[in-house]
Amino acid sequence: MRSRLLETGKTTGKSRTSHAQVVEELGRAIVAGTYPVGSILPGDVELAQRFKVSRTVLRETMKTLAAKGMIIAKARVGTRVTERDRWNMFDSEIIAWHFDNGVTEEFLLQLYDIRLAVEPFAAGLVAERASTADIEHLRELAQEMAAPGHTPDSLALADLHFHLAIAEASHNPFMRTLGSLIEAALVGMFRISTPPSQNGFSNIAETHLLIVNAILAGDVEGARKAMEAVIVEGRDHVRDAFASMPKAFA
Repeated sequence: MRSRLLETGKTTGKSRTSHAQVVEELGRAIVAGTYPVGSILPGDVELAQRFKVSRTVLRETMKTLAAKGMIIAKARVGTRVTERDRWNMFDSEIIAWHFDNGVTEEFLLQLYDIRLAVEPFAAGLVAERASTADIEHLRELAQEMAAPGHTPDSLALADLHFHLAIAEASHNPFMRTLGSLIEAALVGMFRISTPPSQNGFSNIAETHLLIVNAILAGDVEGARKAMEAVIVEGRDHVRDAFASMPKAFA
């Protein structure tokens, strides 16, 4: 399945509900600072007229944004944009809106912090729990990264499939919830780097096969270290890419 961040084209308005469109526009505006933290959103009547939607659609929109932690409604005050540390940063839409706005080096490195905290442990779990079918699937996904003709997006997608398969093979449902964070970190790394043949990604299949081989051997610590090395390499690519450019990519 092609992911939100890897899509090359925007979904057309006709194929989306009014509720989804308003959530998208208001969410992106909040992330971009059009409605800064602490500010009060325009009233329901104004927003309903602006987006040409019913009050019912608008109320559902506000419920959705409130569930993401981005706004809070208070009687006789209005709907206020909350502090960023209250936003649900595991939410795939919030992450996508950050990408729409142009992510910073700090944002991507924070994603790598979370990956380092979780994914090596997940690889260790896979070494303990993976079935023969799990391991064969991981090997196929790692080898796919060596296929010729990859673009940055297609290589990011192949890499994403491998890391999501690791989460799946851990047989821990909580690991699967990290998919949007893993995706954002990988897409960010590939998009700010030069084409794969030029930026040191030529050994990407080899480094991922090291993870698979450790899993096959049942080597928990080896799987953890191999996964950590892959993530650290990605984090280094992010740092190098930002060091070579004057400002964050859009």
